Amino acid sequence: MSNLLATLASSANALEAYGQVLETTQNNVSNASTPGYAKQRIDLYALPFDAQGGVTGGVRAGKLVSTRDEFAEQTVRQQASGLGYQQQLVENLTAIQSNFDISGNQGIPQALNNLFQSFSAWGATPDNQAARQTVVERATDLAHTFQQASNSISAQAHDAEQQIGQTVDQVNQLVAEIQGYNHIVMQGNKSDGGLSARMHAALDELAPLVDVNATFQSDGTVSLMLNGETPLLLEDKQYKISSSLYQSQDPAPTNANAPAKVRIQGSDGSDITSKTTGAQLGALLQLRNQIVPSFIGDAYQPGDLNVMAKQIADRVNQLLTAGNITDGPPAVPGVPLFTYNTTDVTSTAASLSVDPSVTADQLAAISPGPPEVSNGVPLALSALASPVQDADKVNGFSYSQFYGQLASRVGTVLNDARNNQDVQQSLLNQAKDLRQQYQGVSLDEEAAILMQFQRAYQATSKFLSVLDQLTETTINILQ
Repeated sequence: MSNLLATLASSANALEAYGQVLETTQNNVSNASTPGYAKQRIDLYALPFDAQGGVTGGVRAGKLVSTRDEFAEQTVRQQASGLGYQQQLVENLTAIQSNFDISGNQGIPQALNNLFQSFSAWGATPDNQAARQTVVERATDLAHTFQQASNSISAQAHDAEQQIGQTVDQVNQLVAEIQGYNHIVMQGNKSDGGLSARMHAALDELAPLVDVNATFQSDGTVSLMLNGETPLLLEDKQYKISSSLYQSQDPAPTNANAPAKVRIQGSDGSDITSKTTGAQLGALLQLRNQIVPSFIGDAYQPGDLNVMAKQIADRVNQLLTAGNITDGPPAVPGVPLFTYNTTDVTSTAASLSVDPSVTADQLAAISPGPPEVSNGVPLALSALASPVQDADKVNGFSYSQFYGQLASRVGTVLNDARNNQDVQQSLLNQAKDLRQQYQGVSLDEEAAILMQFQRAYQATSKFLSVLDQLTETTINILQ
């Protein structure tokens, strides 16, 4: 009778163990599509069996175990950060590239070619009033295209500033969310699978924004370090980052009125801009503080677009003022055509314009020589299209070549970013596939487990039913 009762107890334990396995399987299936979820399992262990000693054996359920692999999780986050960096570069560089047309059918190249053609036409008929007026109109068009290009790039710089601020806000919000999860964990919910899923889903959202290292502690909380050294979250304490405009004073700026740069500060006010190089925030900082200033300038450089605008304006003005409108007597000297803000080298392109007081008949065509040439100035101006003298070039290049370098620089960086984006997307997909193999829920596998333990549960239930009948019969016999 005692063996019979022991067998009943053993079977009941088996039913309980199988029930836990079935519940775990059901939970896995329910959360198969839940972001951040890692499948769980319960291992079964055989109990000692000794028929002579009265030890009936059986099975017991082990602890609930998560299959989450933090190495796989970290790999996914690293690749997501890399992809976020390249995607952000592609997005913003595409907008900047639209300002640099190299087909010659629009923008600065077209306006520059039209101006050179008007110089040539004026040289053929130096006294023609219509030809002179065309020169003024084409110069006005060129100044307008420089203004448009400079203003457009400045607007994109402003957009990058806003994006940096928004990204910083998103980072602080996500860290605050994870801080709340840490607080719950510290209250004794270390093994909560749902909490772990929400925490890892938040980390996946954070990874494309900033390069952050997530380290899980023995108490179940996660510590977050920006760039591997700046704390964002320790236990349940958050350390917010911020962004602001600043003008470096070391060394002293050469262009005091230049646009300020953007910096990132830690919670203690320390400048961590130079260390913030990864993910979307790093890409935005590189764009705003390095790429854009190379075109429109900053505290230490005028910007190549301003250099080109200044060289064109100064050279055209120099040739015009060196000539005469009439040979007199007395000779009437020419007047400058272009004007711009001379107090700020970073605003040359944005302020470039044709002096509104200059009329077509004030354009000097006569080169005083000797010998005097009636169309010497228009001929010298038309030679700017294919310059020979260094004075007619920009840093040793023709105007078209110099502009082509600007466009090429943007195109090269953009092309590299696009190629790197494809590589990073592939690496991220591979990392996610490996993570799925380690800890993802396979519905086929869970279905097989479900069928297996349903059958085991049914068999044990049937066995219990038989034991129940035997027990009842035995009791009746004893009575």
